[in-house]
Amino acid sequence: MVVGKGAKLMSSLPERIGNFFKSLGGRHRSGISDFLNFAGPGLLVTVGFIDPGNWATNVAAGSQFGLSLLWVVTLSTIMLILLQHNVAHLGIVTGLCLSEAVSRYFPRWLTIPVLGSAVLAGIATQLAEILGAAIGLRMLTGLPIILGAMLSSGLVVYMLFSNSYRKLEKWIMGFVTLIGLAFLFELTLVPIEWKAAAQAWVTPAFPGGSWTILMGILGAVVMPHNLFLHSEIIQSRQWNKESEEVIARELRFEFLDTMFSMIVGWAINSSMILMAAGAFYSTGHPIVELEEAQHLLKPLLGDASATVFAIALLMAGFASSVTAGMAGGSIFAGIFDEPYNINDSHTILGIGITVTGAMSLLLVSDPFRALILSQVLLSIQLPITIVAQIYLTSSTAVMGKYANNHMQIILLSATALLVIVFNVMLLWSTLT
Repeated sequence: MVVGKGAKLMSSLPERIGNFFKSLGGRHRSGISDFLNFAGPGLLVTVGFIDPGNWATNVAAGSQFGLSLLWVVTLSTIMLILLQHNVAHLGIVTGLCLSEAVSRYFPRWLTIPVLGSAVLAGIATQLAEILGAAIGLRMLTGLPIILGAMLSSGLVVYMLFSNSYRKLEKWIMGFVTLIGLAFLFELTLVPIEWKAAAQAWVTPAFPGGSWTILMGILGAVVMPHNLFLHSEIIQSRQWNKESEEVIARELRFEFLDTMFSMIVGWAINSSMILMAAGAFYSTGHPIVELEEAQHLLKPLLGDASATVFAIALLMAGFASSVTAGMAGGSIFAGIFDEPYNINDSHTILGIGITVTGAMSLLLVSDPFRALILSQVLLSIQLPITIVAQIYLTSSTAVMGKYANNHMQIILLSATALLVIVFNVMLLWSTLT
Protein backbone atom coordinates (compact mmCIF):
# COMPACT_ATOMS: atom_id res chain seq x y z
CA MET A 1 0.00 0.00 0.00
CA VAL A 2 2.80 2.36 0.88
CA VAL A 3 4.56 1.58 -2.38
CA GLY A 4 1.36 2.13 -4.30
CA LYS A 5 0.82 5.51 -2.69
CA GLY A 6 4.42 6.51 -3.34
CA ALA A 7 4.21 5.47 -6.96
CA LYS A 8 0.98 7.43 -7.37
CA LEU A 9 2.55 10.47 -5.72
CA MET A 10 5.64 10.29 -7.93
CA SER A 11 3.61 9.83 -11.09
CA SER A 12 1.50 12.92 -10.29
CA LEU A 13 4.43 15.12 -9.24
CA PRO A 14 5.17 16.58 -12.70
CA GLU A 15 1.48 17.33 -13.14
CA ARG A 16 1.33 19.06 -9.74
CA ILE A 17 4.41 21.15 -10.52
CA GLY A 18 2.89 22.10 -13.86
CA ASN A 19 -0.39 23.08 -12.20
CA PHE A 20 1.51 25.14 -9.61
CA PHE A 21 3.28 27.21 -12.27
CA LYS A 22 0.04 27.53 -14.23
CA SER A 23 -1.66 28.88 -11.12
CA LEU A 24 1.18 31.38 -10.66
CA GLY A 25 0.81 32.51 -14.24
CA GLY A 26 -2.94 32.70 -13.81
CA ARG A 27 -2.61 34.87 -10.73
CA HIS A 28 -0.06 37.04 -12.50
CA ARG A 29 -2.33 37.50 -15.50
CA SER A 30 -5.28 38.05 -13.20
CA GLY A 31 -3.34 40.70 -11.26
CA ILE A 32 -2.41 42.53 -14.46
CA SER A 33 -5.98 42.29 -15.70
CA ASP A 34 -7.33 43.63 -12.38
CA PHE A 35 -4.89 46.54 -12.45
CA LEU A 36 -5.78 47.43 -16.04
CA ASN A 37 -9.44 47.43 -15.02
CA PHE A 38 -8.56 49.71 -12.10
CA ALA A 39 -6.24 52.08 -14.01
CA GLY A 40 -7.66 55.35 -15.26
CA PRO A 41 -8.41 57.81 -12.42
CA GLY A 42 -4.75 58.83 -12.21
CA LEU A 43 -4.67 59.82 -15.89
CA LEU A 44 -7.63 62.14 -15.38
CA VAL A 45 -5.59 63.86 -12.70
CA THR A 46 -2.58 63.93 -15.05
CA VAL A 47 -4.56 66.14 -17.43
CA GLY A 48 -4.46 68.90 -14.80
CA PHE A 49 -0.69 68.33 -14.60
CA ILE A 50 -0.23 69.04 -18.34
CA ASP A 51 -2.77 71.83 -18.75
CA PRO A 52 -2.10 75.11 -20.62
CA GLY A 53 -0.66 76.73 -17.49
CA ASN A 54 2.04 74.06 -17.38
CA TRP A 55 2.66 74.56 -21.10
CA ALA A 56 3.33 78.26 -20.60
CA THR A 57 5.78 77.80 -17.73
CA ASN A 58 7.55 74.80 -19.29
CA VAL A 59 8.06 76.45 -22.67
CA ALA A 60 9.31 79.60 -20.96
CA ALA A 61 11.66 77.51 -18.80
CA GLY A 62 13.14 75.59 -21.71
CA SER A 63 13.46 78.56 -24.05
CA GLN A 64 15.05 80.88 -21.47
CA PHE A 65 17.12 78.49 -19.32
CA GLY A 66 17.65 75.40 -21.43
CA LEU A 67 17.63 72.12 -19.50
CA SER A 68 18.59 73.60 -16.12
CA LEU A 69 15.04 73.58 -14.65
CA LEU A 70 14.20 69.96 -15.46
CA TRP A 71 14.83 69.09 -11.80
CA VAL A 72 11.83 71.21 -10.85
CA VAL A 73 9.59 68.88 -12.87
CA THR A 74 11.04 65.92 -10.97
CA LEU A 75 10.55 67.57 -7.58
CA SER A 76 7.00 68.70 -8.37
CA THR A 77 6.07 65.23 -9.58
CA ILE A 78 7.28 63.65 -6.32
CA MET A 79 5.24 66.17 -4.31
CA LEU A 80 2.21 65.52 -6.50
CA ILE A 81 2.46 61.74 -6.03
CA LEU A 82 2.50 62.16 -2.24
CA LEU A 83 -0.54 64.45 -2.14
CA GLN A 84 -2.63 62.69 -4.80
CA HIS A 85 -1.88 59.26 -3.37
CA ASN A 86 -2.94 60.50 0.06
CA VAL A 87 -6.24 62.04 -1.07
CA ALA A 88 -7.10 58.95 -3.13
CA HIS A 89 -6.78 56.91 0.08
CA LEU A 90 -9.44 59.12 1.62
CA GLY A 91 -11.84 58.21 -1.19
CA ILE A 92 -11.12 54.48 -1.06
CA VAL A 93 -11.25 54.05 2.72
CA THR A 94 -14.21 56.31 3.54
CA GLY A 95 -16.20 56.21 0.30
CA LEU A 96 -16.27 60.01 0.47
CA CYS A 97 -14.67 62.59 -1.78
CA LEU A 98 -12.69 65.39 -0.13
CA SER A 99 -15.63 67.78 -0.41
CA GLU A 100 -18.05 65.33 1.24
CA ALA A 101 -15.53 64.58 3.99
CA VAL A 102 -15.14 68.29 4.76
CA SER A 103 -18.94 68.65 4.96
CA ARG A 104 -19.29 65.63 7.22
CA TYR A 105 -16.38 66.14 9.61
CA PHE A 106 -15.88 69.92 9.74
CA PRO A 107 -18.19 72.30 11.63
CA ARG A 108 -20.55 74.20 9.35
CA TRP A 109 -18.90 77.56 10.07
CA LEU A 110 -15.66 76.11 8.67
CA THR A 111 -17.17 74.02 5.86
CA ILE A 112 -18.62 77.02 4.03
CA PRO A 113 -15.37 79.03 3.67
CA VAL A 114 -13.30 75.92 2.84
CA LEU A 115 -15.62 74.64 0.13
CA GLY A 116 -16.79 78.09 -0.96
CA SER A 117 -13.19 79.07 -1.69
CA ALA A 118 -12.74 75.72 -3.47
CA VAL A 119 -15.68 76.58 -5.76
CA LEU A 120 -13.97 79.87 -6.62
CA ALA A 121 -10.71 78.01 -7.25
CA GLY A 122 -12.61 75.66 -9.57
CA ILE A 123 -13.87 78.65 -11.56
CA ALA A 124 -10.32 80.04 -11.73
CA THR A 125 -9.02 76.70 -12.96
CA GLN A 126 -11.78 76.39 -15.56
CA LEU A 127 -10.95 79.87 -16.85
CA ALA A 128 -7.31 78.94 -17.44
CA GLU A 129 -8.20 75.64 -19.15
CA ILE A 130 -10.83 77.16 -21.45
CA LEU A 131 -8.46 79.98 -22.33
CA GLY A 132 -5.81 77.41 -23.28
CA ALA A 133 -8.25 75.59 -25.56
CA ALA A 134 -9.27 78.93 -27.13
CA ILE A 135 -5.63 79.80 -27.79
CA GLY A 136 -5.17 76.43 -29.48
CA LEU A 137 -8.22 77.09 -31.65
CA ARG A 138 -6.91 80.52 -32.60
CA MET A 139 -3.56 79.01 -33.59
CA LEU A 140 -5.33 76.56 -35.90
CA THR A 141 -8.23 78.60 -37.26
CA GLY A 142 -7.69 82.26 -36.40
CA LEU A 143 -10.89 82.24 -34.32
CA PRO A 144 -11.02 85.11 -31.77
CA ILE A 145 -10.29 84.14 -28.16
CA ILE A 146 -13.79 84.89 -26.84
CA LEU A 147 -15.52 82.89 -29.59
CA GLY A 148 -13.06 80.05 -29.12
CA ALA A 149 -13.72 80.06 -25.37
CA MET A 150 -17.49 79.99 -25.93
CA LEU A 151 -17.17 77.10 -28.37
CA SER A 152 -14.86 75.19 -26.02
CA SER A 153 -17.24 75.74 -23.10
CA GLY A 154 -20.17 74.45 -25.12
CA LEU A 155 -18.25 71.31 -26.08
CA VAL A 156 -17.18 70.75 -22.46
CA VAL A 157 -20.78 70.92 -21.25
CA TYR A 158 -21.88 68.56 -24.03
CA MET A 159 -19.14 66.07 -23.12
CA LEU A 160 -20.01 66.13 -19.43
CA PHE A 161 -23.75 65.64 -19.90
CA SER A 162 -23.75 63.23 -22.85
CA ASN A 163 -21.18 60.72 -21.61
CA SER A 164 -20.96 58.38 -18.66
CA TYR A 165 -17.92 58.63 -16.41
CA ARG A 166 -16.35 55.56 -18.04
CA LYS A 167 -16.73 57.07 -21.51
CA LEU A 168 -15.25 60.36 -20.32
CA GLU A 169 -12.34 58.46 -18.85
CA LYS A 170 -11.64 56.79 -22.19
CA TRP A 171 -11.81 60.14 -23.99
CA ILE A 172 -9.38 61.72 -21.55
CA MET A 173 -6.99 58.78 -21.75
CA GLY A 174 -7.08 59.14 -25.53
CA PHE A 175 -6.28 62.85 -25.28
CA VAL A 176 -3.34 62.20 -22.93
CA THR A 177 -2.00 59.55 -25.31
CA LEU A 178 -2.21 61.89 -28.30
CA ILE A 179 -0.56 64.75 -26.38
CA GLY A 180 2.29 62.41 -25.44
CA LEU A 181 2.69 61.26 -29.05
CA ALA A 182 2.65 64.88 -30.22
CA PHE A 183 5.63 65.72 -28.04
CA LEU A 184 7.46 62.56 -29.06
CA PHE A 185 7.08 63.83 -32.62
CA GLU A 186 8.39 67.27 -31.63
CA LEU A 187 11.41 65.69 -29.91
CA THR A 188 12.38 63.88 -33.10
CA LEU A 189 12.80 67.28 -34.77
CA VAL A 190 15.16 68.91 -32.26
CA PRO A 191 18.65 68.00 -31.02
CA ILE A 192 18.56 66.73 -27.43
CA GLU A 193 21.59 66.42 -25.17
CA TRP A 194 20.33 63.36 -23.29
CA LYS A 195 23.32 63.08 -20.98
CA ALA A 196 22.89 66.69 -19.88
CA ALA A 197 19.13 66.14 -19.52
CA ALA A 198 19.65 63.11 -17.28
CA GLN A 199 21.86 65.18 -15.01
CA ALA A 200 19.46 68.15 -15.04
CA TRP A 201 16.52 65.98 -13.95
CA VAL A 202 18.18 65.30 -10.57
CA THR A 203 20.53 68.25 -10.05
CA PRO A 204 19.06 71.47 -8.61
CA ALA A 205 20.16 74.64 -10.39
CA PHE A 206 19.09 78.27 -9.97
CA PRO A 207 20.16 80.25 -13.02
CA GLY A 208 19.88 84.02 -12.71
CA GLY A 209 16.40 85.37 -13.34
CA SER A 210 14.76 81.93 -13.18
CA TRP A 211 13.05 82.25 -9.80
CA THR A 212 9.65 83.38 -11.09
CA ILE A 213 9.46 80.61 -13.69
CA LEU A 214 10.69 78.05 -11.16
CA MET A 215 7.88 79.06 -8.80
CA GLY A 216 5.47 78.98 -11.73
CA ILE A 217 6.35 75.36 -12.56
CA LEU A 218 5.84 74.26 -8.96
CA GLY A 219 2.72 76.38 -8.54
CA ALA A 220 1.10 74.97 -11.68
CA VAL A 221 1.53 71.36 -10.60
CA VAL A 222 -0.43 70.89 -7.36
CA MET A 223 -3.92 72.31 -7.95
CA PRO A 224 -6.90 72.27 -5.55
CA HIS A 225 -9.40 70.89 -8.04
CA ASN A 226 -7.23 67.83 -8.74
CA LEU A 227 -7.23 66.88 -5.06
CA PHE A 228 -11.03 67.04 -4.95
CA LEU A 229 -11.32 65.25 -8.29
CA HIS A 230 -9.02 62.33 -7.45
CA SER A 231 -10.84 61.51 -4.23
CA GLU A 232 -14.11 61.45 -6.19
CA ILE A 233 -13.22 59.49 -9.31
CA ILE A 234 -11.19 56.85 -7.45
CA GLN A 235 -14.53 55.61 -6.11
CA SER A 236 -15.53 54.52 -9.61
CA ARG A 237 -13.27 51.51 -8.88
CA GLN A 238 -14.75 50.77 -5.47
CA TRP A 239 -16.41 47.35 -5.42
CA ASN A 240 -16.81 46.54 -1.73
CA LYS A 241 -15.27 48.83 0.84
CA GLU A 242 -16.60 46.62 3.64
CA SER A 243 -14.01 43.99 2.80
CA GLU A 244 -10.55 44.60 4.27
CA GLU A 245 -9.01 42.47 1.54
CA VAL A 246 -10.64 44.51 -1.22
CA ILE A 247 -9.62 47.80 0.40
CA ALA A 248 -6.01 46.59 0.66
CA ARG A 249 -6.04 45.54 -3.01
CA GLU A 250 -7.53 48.88 -4.08
CA LEU A 251 -4.92 50.80 -2.12
CA ARG A 252 -2.15 48.87 -3.90
CA PHE A 253 -3.71 49.38 -7.32
CA GLU A 254 -4.34 53.06 -6.61
CA PHE A 255 -0.67 53.61 -5.80
CA LEU A 256 0.39 51.93 -9.05
CA ASP A 257 -2.19 53.92 -11.02
CA THR A 258 -1.11 57.20 -9.41
CA MET A 259 2.58 56.45 -9.82
CA PHE A 260 2.20 55.44 -13.49
CA SER A 261 0.00 58.43 -14.32
CA MET A 262 2.24 60.97 -12.61
CA ILE A 263 5.27 59.52 -14.44
CA VAL A 264 3.38 60.03 -17.70
CA GLY A 265 2.79 63.63 -16.65
CA TRP A 266 6.46 63.99 -15.69
CA ALA A 267 7.50 62.71 -19.13
CA ILE A 268 5.17 65.07 -21.01
CA ASN A 269 6.18 68.10 -18.95
CA SER A 270 9.84 67.20 -19.39
CA SER A 271 9.27 66.87 -23.14
CA MET A 272 7.93 70.43 -23.25
CA ILE A 273 11.13 71.75 -21.66
CA LEU A 274 13.32 69.53 -23.85
CA MET A 275 11.53 70.69 -27.01
CA ALA A 276 11.71 74.35 -26.02
CA ALA A 277 15.39 74.05 -25.10
CA GLY A 278 16.24 72.35 -28.39
CA ALA A 279 14.14 74.63 -30.59
CA PHE A 280 14.38 78.03 -28.89
CA TYR A 281 17.15 78.17 -26.25
CA SER A 282 19.76 76.81 -28.65
CA THR A 283 18.77 79.43 -31.25
CA GLY A 284 18.47 82.35 -28.83
CA HIS A 285 14.68 82.78 -28.92
CA PRO A 286 13.27 83.23 -25.38
CA ILE A 287 9.49 82.64 -25.33
CA VAL A 288 6.96 84.45 -23.16
CA GLU A 289 3.69 83.46 -24.90
CA LEU A 290 2.48 80.16 -26.35
CA GLU A 291 1.38 81.72 -29.64
CA GLU A 292 4.86 83.14 -30.06
CA ALA A 293 6.24 79.62 -29.66
CA GLN A 294 3.90 78.26 -32.33
CA HIS A 295 4.83 81.03 -34.79
CA LEU A 296 8.55 80.44 -34.29
CA LEU A 297 8.25 76.69 -34.74
CA LYS A 298 7.28 77.13 -38.39
CA PRO A 299 10.57 78.58 -39.63
CA LEU A 300 12.65 76.57 -37.18
CA LEU A 301 11.10 73.08 -37.45
CA GLY A 302 8.49 73.32 -40.21
CA ASP A 303 4.72 73.70 -40.59
CA ALA A 304 4.01 70.18 -39.30
CA SER A 305 5.70 70.94 -35.99
CA ALA A 306 3.69 74.15 -35.50
CA THR A 307 0.42 72.40 -36.38
CA VAL A 308 1.07 69.46 -34.04
CA PHE A 309 1.95 71.90 -31.26
CA ALA A 310 -1.36 73.76 -31.69
CA ILE A 311 -3.42 70.56 -31.87
CA ALA A 312 -1.78 69.21 -28.71
CA LEU A 313 -2.47 72.50 -26.89
CA LEU A 314 -6.12 72.39 -27.98
CA MET A 315 -6.46 68.82 -26.71
CA ALA A 316 -4.76 69.70 -23.41
CA GLY A 317 -7.02 72.72 -22.90
CA PHE A 318 -10.18 70.84 -23.80
CA ALA A 319 -9.39 67.73 -21.74
CA SER A 320 -8.42 69.77 -18.68
CA SER A 321 -11.60 71.84 -19.08
CA VAL A 322 -13.65 68.64 -18.88
CA THR A 323 -11.92 67.46 -15.70
CA ALA A 324 -12.16 70.95 -14.16
CA GLY A 325 -15.91 70.87 -14.82
CA MET A 326 -16.16 67.48 -13.13
CA ALA A 327 -14.22 68.81 -10.15
CA GLY A 328 -16.54 71.81 -9.91
CA GLY A 329 -19.57 69.54 -9.83
CA SER A 330 -17.96 67.33 -7.18
CA ILE A 331 -17.00 70.26 -4.93
CA PHE A 332 -20.44 71.86 -5.06
CA ALA A 333 -22.30 68.57 -4.52
CA GLY A 334 -20.06 67.90 -1.54
CA ILE A 335 -21.30 71.07 0.15
CA PHE A 336 -24.63 69.21 0.44
CA ASP A 337 -22.86 66.00 1.51
CA GLU A 338 -23.57 64.37 -1.84
CA PRO A 339 -21.29 62.58 -4.32
CA TYR A 340 -20.77 63.62 -7.93
CA ASN A 341 -23.76 62.47 -10.00
CA ILE A 342 -24.35 64.01 -13.41
CA ASN A 343 -28.10 63.45 -12.98
CA ASP A 344 -28.24 65.22 -9.60
CA SER A 345 -29.28 68.87 -9.38
CA HIS A 346 -26.38 69.90 -7.13
CA THR A 347 -23.78 68.36 -9.45
CA ILE A 348 -25.44 70.02 -12.45
CA LEU A 349 -25.51 73.36 -10.66
CA GLY A 350 -21.86 72.98 -9.65
CA ILE A 351 -20.80 72.35 -13.26
CA GLY A 352 -22.92 75.30 -14.38
CA ILE A 353 -21.38 77.63 -11.80
CA THR A 354 -17.86 76.53 -12.77
CA VAL A 355 -18.27 76.92 -16.53
CA THR A 356 -20.43 80.06 -16.56
CA GLY A 357 -18.30 81.66 -13.85
CA ALA A 358 -15.19 81.17 -15.97
CA MET A 359 -16.88 82.53 -19.08
CA SER A 360 -18.20 85.55 -17.16
CA LEU A 361 -14.68 86.47 -16.08
CA LEU A 362 -13.49 86.22 -19.69
CA LEU A 363 -16.35 88.36 -20.98
CA VAL A 364 -16.12 91.18 -18.43
CA SER A 365 -12.35 91.65 -18.46
CA ASP A 366 -9.28 91.23 -20.62
CA PRO A 367 -8.66 87.46 -20.95
CA PHE A 368 -5.07 87.65 -19.81
CA ARG A 369 -5.84 89.89 -16.83
CA ALA A 370 -8.52 87.36 -15.93
CA LEU A 371 -5.86 84.64 -16.16
CA ILE A 372 -3.66 86.51 -13.67
CA LEU A 373 -6.64 86.82 -11.33
CA SER A 374 -7.26 83.08 -11.60
CA GLN A 375 -3.68 82.31 -10.57
CA VAL A 376 -4.03 84.61 -7.56
CA LEU A 377 -7.20 82.79 -6.47
CA LEU A 378 -5.50 79.40 -6.82
CA SER A 379 -2.47 80.50 -4.82
CA ILE A 380 -4.71 81.70 -1.99
CA GLN A 381 -6.97 78.65 -1.91
CA LEU A 382 -4.46 75.81 -2.32
CA PRO A 383 -3.09 75.95 1.26
CA ILE A 384 -6.65 75.70 2.61
CA THR A 385 -7.34 72.50 0.65
CA ILE A 386 -4.01 70.86 1.50
CA VAL A 387 -4.35 71.56 5.24
CA ALA A 388 -7.93 70.23 5.23
CA GLN A 389 -6.81 67.08 3.39
CA ILE A 390 -3.94 66.30 5.76
CA TYR A 391 -6.15 66.90 8.80
CA LEU A 392 -8.79 64.46 7.49
CA THR A 393 -6.39 61.73 6.38
CA SER A 394 -4.50 61.96 9.70
CA SER A 395 -7.68 61.54 11.77
CA THR A 396 -8.46 58.06 13.09
CA ALA A 397 -12.08 59.18 13.44
CA VAL A 398 -12.18 59.56 9.65
CA MET A 399 -9.70 56.96 8.39
CA GLY A 400 -9.62 54.38 11.18
CA LYS A 401 -6.53 52.22 11.02
CA TYR A 402 -5.68 53.71 7.62
CA ALA A 403 -4.96 57.15 9.09
CA ASN A 404 -1.56 58.67 8.28
CA ASN A 405 1.26 57.41 10.48
CA HIS A 406 3.89 59.74 11.94
CA MET A 407 6.25 59.42 8.98
CA GLN A 408 3.47 60.08 6.48
CA ILE A 409 2.37 63.13 8.45
CA ILE A 410 5.94 64.46 8.41
CA LEU A 411 6.34 63.89 4.64
CA LEU A 412 2.92 65.35 3.83
CA SER A 413 3.46 68.35 6.10
CA ALA A 414 6.88 69.05 4.56
CA THR A 415 5.39 68.76 1.08
CA ALA A 416 2.49 71.01 2.04
CA LEU A 417 4.84 73.59 3.56
CA LEU A 418 6.99 73.62 0.42
CA VAL A 419 3.96 73.96 -1.87
CA ILE A 420 2.47 76.73 0.28
CA VAL A 421 5.74 78.69 0.44
CA PHE A 422 6.18 78.56 -3.32
CA ASN A 423 2.55 79.55 -3.93
CA VAL A 424 2.81 82.49 -1.55
CA MET A 425 5.99 83.60 -3.31
CA LEU A 426 4.31 83.17 -6.69
CA LEU A 427 1.36 85.22 -5.44
CA TRP A 428 3.72 87.95 -4.25
CA SER A 429 5.60 88.04 -7.57
CA THR A 430 2.27 88.22 -9.44
CA LEU A 431 0.96 91.15 -7.41
CA THR A 432 4.20 93.18 -7.26
